Amino acid sequence: MTMHVPDGFLDAPTSIATGAVAVAAVGVALRGARRELDDKTAPLAGLVAAFVFATQMINFPVGAGTSGHLMGGALAAVLVGPWSAVLCVSVVLIVQSLLFADGGITALGTNILLIAVTTVVVGWFVTKVLLKVLPKRVGMVAPAAAIGAFVSVPAAALVFTGLYAVGGTADISLSTLATAMLGWHTIIGLGEAAITFLAVGAILSVRPDLVYAARGVIADRELVIKAKESVA
Repeated sequence: MTMHVPDGFLDAPTSIATGAVAVAAVGVALRGARRELDDKTAPLAGLVAAFVFATQMINFPVGAGTSGHLMGGALAAVLVGPWSAVLCVSVVLIVQSLLFADGGITALGTNILLIAVTTVVVGWFVTKVLLKVLPKRVGMVAPAAAIGAFVSVPAAALVFTGLYAVGGTADISLSTLATAMLGWHTIIGLGEAAITFLAVGAILSVRPDLVYAARGVIADRELVIKAKESVA
């Protein structure tokens, strides 16, 4: 998503509120993931979490004591489903916070809300909308996912800017922060889109059945084939 928010960047009420939202989101995701995970997606979820962990270790300085990095929320949603994606990215953030001091412990809820929830929700929504309007071909999944990934990054930065407007404590103006966050994360979004496109495209080329977002397209294609065969 956007950044790992450090401790003290937002005031206590805002951090508590985002923490409560994050706990609720993870709880809902735990229930939803049961419908997504199967023999195929369960192992892939572990690989996705590892990949997201690795990409999030590459940080870009944004300013005002925070940094930006590749997020992976949209990519995870496309590969293993949105509920499982929230869990994958949340686990990554918890490990980073507790073991690597990447992101504050009191800001963990904020980081989960921004990185694990916002990017997944926005990325998945944009991808699904595009797949409904684009030609029903498996080849369209990777471009749709890339666009979803691109949009998800500045969207998360925008959410953070809103949180800062409500409870920011740093000595920096809202306009300066907003300009830095949205500007940098629009650029980072291009990198996120490229990585998502390449990763999804590579998997689609060998095992399209492993890509969660492609299941609907594959099912529709099979129905069309069966319909043509029945007519013939």
